[in-house]
Amino acid sequence: MRLPHRNIKYIIGIDEVGRGPVAGGVAVGAVLLPLSFTKRHFRGVRDSKKLTAKARNEWFENIKSKKKNGSLNYAVSFTGHNRVDRVGIARAVRSALNRALVRLDANPRECLILLDGGLRAPEEFIFQKTIIRGDQKEFVIALASIVAKVTRDRRMVRISKTYPEYGFELHKGYGTKLHYNKIKKHGMCDIHRRSFLKRFDNGIS
Repeated sequence: MRLPHRNIKYIIGIDEVGRGPVAGGVAVGAVLLPLSFTKRHFRGVRDSKKLTAKARNEWFENIKSKKKNGSLNYAVSFTGHNRVDRVGIARAVRSALNRALVRLDANPRECLILLDGGLRAPEEFIFQKTIIRGDQKEFVIALASIVAKVTRDRRMVRISKTYPEYGFELHKGYGTKLHYNKIKKHGMCDIHRRSFLKRFDNGIS
């Protein structure tokens, strides 16, 4: 990859997970790699949506181990369902993205940021590029997709223990037929996004 400036020392990949669900928060994953990092460490990595749950978890553990030994860094930040309802999904994603970058403690002038889809980093990150289907084209974005997806899925599994009647461990809050049937039967619970479920009134469609 051609770098935009000689001061670049790191590449950061960013992706979000949880834009579409009708329950739970939205997660943004950010993965920071030094320029010395090579793709061979993650040969075969792909966008999290194209991996099995088992493969995603294996990749995630690999990423965690490399963070532990200092080979890379990553952060996942959430914006909860209440804020999604209050400010809208676009602002909720932006808030989580900004906090993920703060947690990486990266110098904007030393980083090239690659973002998936329509995502944008704060203006101080002057070297950034938004890539349509970036999670399929850039492995660092694919890594960000994996850490965001696995972290959010695990959170939804934990939440399912508080609300066992909704099956969050199965659908992770997405609007599946099973999930909608559960809402019709039990009504909405505390973590449902009211702004996404306006057609439901006390659980009745």
